[in-house]
Amino acid sequence: MKAITLNDVIKKNLKDPEFRKLYEKEQLINAIAQMVLQMRKNAGLTQLQLAEKAHTTQPVIARLESGKDSRTPSLDLLMKIAEATGFKINIGFT
Repeated sequence: MKAITLNDVIKKNLKDPEFRKLYEKEQLINAIAQMVLQMRKNAGLTQLQLAEKAHTTQPVIARLESGKDSRTPSLDLLMKIAEATGFKINIGFT
């Protein structure tokens, strides 16, 4: 009996347009979370310091970095975080 992997299940379910849409959204949220975490670390800031520089709160930064929040961060928030860490936003479509 062949084992079924998570990748097998995902690949099969990606044929469903609704699943694909939600999966791609989660992938984007996780990618943003990783980028924000890396930018903060590169800037040598704690979550609290970044929150203060970006005019938000530490729990917002923690939620964003965790990638577990199903809400998509606003462009305004991402711009504030980029500025606070010395980065610029570059958006592209493929």
